[in-house]
Order: sequence, then C-alpha cells, then structure tokens
Amino acid sequence: MKSIKTTIILLAALLSLGSCDFLDKEPTSATSDTYLKTETEAASFLNGIYAILTQQSYYGGNYFYLVGGDDLEHFGGANRAPLNGGLICNNATSSDSYVASFWYTLYAGVNRANILLSQIEDIKDMKPANLKRYTAEARFLRAFYYFNLVECWGDVPFYTDPVLDVKNLQRAVTPRTEIYDFICKEMEESAEDLPTASSLNYEPGRVSKSAAWGILARVYMFRAGEFHRMKVAENKAETKKYFTEAGKFAKMVMTQGHKLAPKYWDYFIDQCADRYNTTAPESIWEAEFAGNGKGTMATEGRVGNIIGIQGPDLSENSAFVGKKDPGYGYAFFWSTPKLYELYTSNNDINRMNWSIAPFKYTQSLGKGGAVDGREFEVGKLAEVKGQYWDESFQYGETEPGATIGDREKDPKKASKFYDRCCGKWRREYEADKKNRNLTAINFPILRYSDVLLMIAECENEINAAPTDLAYDCINEVRERAGIKVIDKGSMNTEDFRQAIKDERAMELCFEMTRRFDLIRWGEYVQNMNALVQRAQSGENWNLGPNNVHTYFNISEAYNYFPIPALELSVNKLIKDNNPGW
Repeated sequence: MKSIKTTIILLAALLSLGSCDFLDKEPTSATSDTYLKTETEAASFLNGIYAILTQQSYYGGNYFYLVGGDDLEHFGGANRAPLNGGLICNNATSSDSYVASFWYTLYAGVNRANILLSQIEDIKDMKPANLKRYTAEARFLRAFYYFNLVECWGDVPFYTDPVLDVKNLQRAVTPRTEIYDFICKEMEESAEDLPTASSLNYEPGRVSKSAAWGILARVYMFRAGEFHRMKVAENKAETKKYFTEAGKFAKMVMTQGHKLAPKYWDYFIDQCADRYNTTAPESIWEAEFAGNGKGTMATEGRVGNIIGIQGPDLSENSAFVGKKDPGYGYAFFWSTPKLYELYTSNNDINRMNWSIAPFKYTQSLGKGGAVDGREFEVGKLAEVKGQYWDESFQYGETEPGATIGDREKDPKKASKFYDRCCGKWRREYEADKKNRNLTAINFPILRYSDVLLMIAECENEINAAPTDLAYDCINEVRERAGIKVIDKGSMNTEDFRQAIKDERAMELCFEMTRRFDLIRWGEYVQNMNALVQRAQSGENWNLGPNNVHTYFNISEAYNYFPIPALELSVNKLIKDNNPGW
C-alpha cells in the first residue's frame, strides 16, 4: 500500500505544473489526458517548462543549499547551527528532502518538455516560426535539466517520451556518456532555431543562441573532467576534443554583441533593481523571479534574502521605507578566508568590496528601530567611496565609535577575521515595501564574463599553452575588475591554468559554479579538506571554531548527489546508489 501511494505521489510530481508569470501567462496543469490544441496553450505550457527554474527546490531557494558548499563559501552566521537539508553542511543522507525535491523537479521539467514536444506538431494553428522556436526552447530546456541531473548524479534514468501513467515510472539508469551525447546534440541543434540575444533586446529571461552555446560550452568542459570523479584513466585525445568543442561554442557567443558592464557591480545592481543590462549586454541567461508575495502566482524567489547581504527584519513597520529598511537578509552564505586572501593578494578591491560585504547595517535605537547607519570594516569606507558609493544608501558620515551614520570600526577593534557574508545581492535596490522573505531578484545562470573565462581556459588546454586569445579574454575580465593584466607570454600551461582557477573564483564566487568547477578539475575533496584544520584553529576565521570545520571534512561521496531513497524504494530497476551513499 505504501509503495502504491508513493508511486502516485511521484507521478503527480512528474506531471504537475507550477505557475510562472514572467510572460504574464496563466498557470497550466498537465494530467494524463492533457492535449494541447492551440498555439496559446502551447505557449502557456512552454512557460511551465521554464517555471521549473524558479521552483523552491531549484533557483527559488534550495539549490543554493545543495551546491553552495565549496572552498570559497560556506553556510554560516554567528552561532548558527548546521542546516538540516542539502549537502552544504556535510550532513546529508540519501533521505535528504532537498535532494529528493531537486531530483523530481528536474524530471518534472523533462516530462513537461517531452509532453510539449510530443504534441506541438499536431497543433493546427501553430505559426511555423513559433513552432520552430517553441520546439527549440523545449529541446534546450530538456537538455539543460538532463545536464543538471548528470552533473549532480552521474548515471541517471533517461527517457524522451512523456510519462503519463505509473507503468513507465520505473527506469534503470543510463550511462552518462549516452546522456551527454543527447545533451550536446539537442543543445547544438536547438540553437539553430533559437532567437539571437539582440532580437530579444538582450533580455535574459528566455534562452537565446548565446545561452544555448554558452551552456553547451559548460557541458563540454564538465564532460572533459568526468574521468576525475569516475576514477578512470584520462583519454587525452578525448579530453582535448571536449575542450575544442567547448571553445568553439564559447567563441560563437563572442559574435553576438555581448560586453562586460563597465563596473563589476553594475550587473548585480541591475538584478537587484529588476532591470536588464542597462550599461552593457553582459547577462545572457537568468532565472527570472517577479512579484512581492501578494499576488496569486508564486514566482518570488529568495535571492537577496537567504543569499545576500545581512539586514534586519523591518517588514512589519510600514513607516520604515527606503534606506530605513534596506531589506531583511539571513546571510546564510559566508566567504572563507581563502576567498578573502585571493582578493587581497590580487589587490582586487572592486570585486572584493561588492562580493563580500564590507559593512553591516546598524540601528542606533537597537532591534526594531530603523536602520540609520553602516559600520564599515577598517579601511573600507574610503575604498567604497571610490566605487559604488553614489549608487548605494548613504546615512551621513560620522566618526568611528558612533552608533549612527556611516563610519568605520574603531581601529583598535579592527576585525582580524576574513569570513564575511555574501554581498552580491543587496535588497536595498528593491522597490519598497519589501517582503520579509520573498524577493523579485533574478539569479544568474550565465553571464559573459564566465564565457570569456571559458574561452581562456579552453585555449590553454587545447594548445598546451595560453594563446593570445586566452590572454585577451582573461585580461578583459581583469581590466574590468581594475587589477593588473597578465603579460602575454609570461605564463606556461600550469601557471595559466591556476590563473584561470583563481580568476573564476574572484569573478564568479557565490554564483553556484565553483563546486562543479572543482569537481571537473578533480580538486573538490582535496580543496575542501585543506580548510578543515584552519577552520578548527579559528585562524582569521571567526565562525570556524563553532561547527564550520565539519562542513569541509567531506568524503569522495560528495562528488555526486545521493540517489533519493524515495526513488530507490519505488524504482526497483535502480540497483545501487552512488559511491559512498
């Protein structure tokens, strides 16, 4: 009886459709008798495939707890107990609810795409142009969801036909090589019929050719490093082939008119203010959120709330608007000393002072009073004045030791700790009045700086040395950051490889790419374990002595997610869990 009930629940999870209003469409539901009859229904159904991205189990919140633990960031906060969900605190089991939800959410996305693709050609009023575009979007999204499954779990069940009854729920796993071949083919072919980014006015809510090519480059690069976690000997010719393909598609993105925003923070201020590419078309694809929690459609996210700068909860006081209430933030995500030291060793104060918060909001009247000041770390007030000062809330400058206004800590009490909360997504740029927990801040899936660094890495790997293009790409990112460029011809293969790793860390921290970078480089476990002793000792790490050190003491099992125990209990064709689980 239990297994029958569970099977019905699983089927409902696969077939149900969440809601999505970023195209102002009504929510759609899929059942076993769903039949798409009109172009309008197909468009609405396609929105439901996109809506997977914004589910609470995905970019809507829990994804950050699943993939956010790496050598640059950790779950934390003063005296904060470990999170009982996800992999971020190194306490997961195969029964973890966040893991299971993500698994079934991805398969729901796959199934929605399969349903649309199985019916769209039979819709009689479909305009040929829309038939091509909707088909391409559905194919790409299905491939993207499969990439997430392979990236996290390795070999997984694979199907390209709709699952509309309980008979077809049981599937054995398919070797990842076969799924990779499918992903690469689908993404490459779908890109032919996707719109250009410029035709979308560089609005990144829908996939474009740029998004398809850039994500395909990411797929090939991750595939190139699979031998590390599979514990097999490297096939050097195959590795080079994958890097060559990755480089080819990443360079195709360069032809689409994308540019870096003039200042590093421009990109994130746009996201926080619900704008697109106001200074340059850097954003290529974003998980799109909207609303304030008061509407009928659940499209709000948690970016800026669970991941973002710390702020007090003043949502219940209607008198506190504007800078009096910069927005509530839990600040669950904190930098490691490794990230701090990467910034300081490169004199990278621009990305440092935006990515890891250089101040905290303060309330002179204590808890419940309006925010009326910011207390900066020593030396940071002057630095921020030369950066994004005029674009942020200001409270009037005062002397160190004051309880109101903008000031620095007393130099005698300067912090020696390098762990600080993520500052990339700041709720002060949101429209008033802010919801306590829900935001409309989008999350970056792909941006142009990532593509430039992919090209630089591929050039180095393909040619066994950095080419002029490799130097040009990494230096374009470094120039925007305001740090010293790398002289052409100054590095060998290994040195440039490390430079790329460090540059990706400084540029893309907290954007949920680091864990997978480390896995494809074969460095995830060793890089995490290397921080255990330092966290235990508390050296420059205020939160380390509490419990943070245990988060880094991971085993090889963490190169994969566990296959959910719920899936194993009902799908008898999956014989074993992933190694270590």
